[in-house]
Amino acid sequence: MSSRFTPLFLGLALAAAPIVPALAQQPSAPGGMIKVAVIDTEKILLGSNTGKKALADLKKLQEQKETEGRSMQQEIKDLQGKLTDGQLSLSQDKLSDMQKQLEARMVALRRFQEDANSDLTKMRDQVLAQIDQQVMPVINQIGKEMGYTLIFRKFESGLIYADEAVDITGAIIQRLDNAAPATPGK
Repeated sequence: MSSRFTPLFLGLALAAAPIVPALAQQPSAPGGMIKVAVIDTEKILLGSNTGKKALADLKKLQEQKETEGRSMQQEIKDLQGKLTDGQLSLSQDKLSDMQKQLEARMVALRRFQEDANSDLTKMRDQVLAQIDQQVMPVINQIGKEMGYTLIFRKFESGLIYADEAVDITGAIIQRLDNAAPATPGK
């Protein structure tokens, strides 16, 4: 390392030095130490009864929209077939009418797809917000009971490493499943 960078690193180290002891001396946890935990929100979504029900509701809506979309696509395909078959036998007016119908159905399909994507996004956001409302009191309760100073969302917080010993996701899922029946997505 070049000597011209040494003052910069030394300055950063000296500036950070008062912060580290100050954090370690916080009286929030027993013994004056900070107690940290993490939760994996994806595991909560995939592993809890609440999350599983929410995902099932989302999947049901997605499958319904896909079925409707396939039906519309089949109508378009059938109309395209009629247009192709009728090129030589149908009048120009009839072909023009069929072409307009085809274009209208294609526009309707695009609008349907946009609306379906919007509906799915809205429902996903609502379901995740409902799950978050159910999970947060559980997290707060466990945090207080177990004396945690900080609880982070494992991956959403920018965390790049956490020892599995500080992961309390299993406890959160267990408490959530033992709580009232899951009803998100309704």
